[in-house]
Amino acid sequence: MLGVNANRPFNSWDKPQPVAGTAAAIAGKLSPDNWARLSAGEGTKGERLHDWAYLELADLDAAEYNDALDGQWTRGLLIRRNIADGDLAYFSTWCPAGTGIETLVRVEGHRWAIEDSFETAKNELGLDHNETRSWHGWHRHVSLVMLAFAMMAAIRSRADTVTPPKSLVRIISKPRRR
Repeated sequence: MLGVNANRPFNSWDKPQPVAGTAAAIAGKLSPDNWARLSAGEGTKGERLHDWAYLELADLDAAEYNDALDGQWTRGLLIRRNIADGDLAYFSTWCPAGTGIETLVRVEGHRWAIEDSFETAKNELGLDHNETRSWHGWHRHVSLVMLAFAMMAAIRSRADTVTPPKSLVRIISKPRRR
């Protein structure tokens, strides 16, 4: 899944619903039946609900494009509409044929967590504070920052778990001798 601009052109072939034009023009021609209200996952303020539309553009043999893949894959256009203000976001998709819109929305919902992780790595660990002049230097810097981020995430995960209560040890005192 790749976020794209509104002026990105899309065309379909061998599909019952022909599509041609920019992402914004295609979204403008969609009927209300094309939209579904779905959650992109749990956010800090609850479910992240948006209206979504998905258009399959073409079924392609994946092996023609990537030797590691096989079978029919579908190229598509996923559109997200904000419920409050109607703002649109567009995503070019490439997935196994038959992948449902619910799965695509769930995958797109993970982008938020990834972007939040990169923002944390930049702010807390200096991911963007490098002045390297070579690929090796940049690669080392990014590798060390990502290692530190992984360690921080593991420590945070352990710190957030509830420790089991300590069992009460019954202390039996011996009678004092006089």
